[in-house]
Amino acid sequence: MRAQISQYIFSNNELKRFIREQPHWYRTLSRKPELLEQFEIASSNYFEKTIPHRVQKFSQGVQMASMMMGMLQAMKS
Repeated sequence: MRAQISQYIFSNNELKRFIREQPHWYRTLSRKPELLEQFEIASSNYFEKTIPHRVQKFSQGVQMASMMMGMLQAMKS
């Protein structure tokens, strides 16, 4: 793997953890370093850091709070 790419990956803990859990990316980046952007996208999807994942988590939180409020109102009645 190129020194610049390995230095970039190992400077970011999340990317470092991802490449350790998905070692096929090490081989892929060694052969095709231009796939670094796809590697970062795969990492974001793996750790659920994309915008759709964040919206889903927020939505679930709001749904949970709504359910709790409904339960509290039902208990007051």
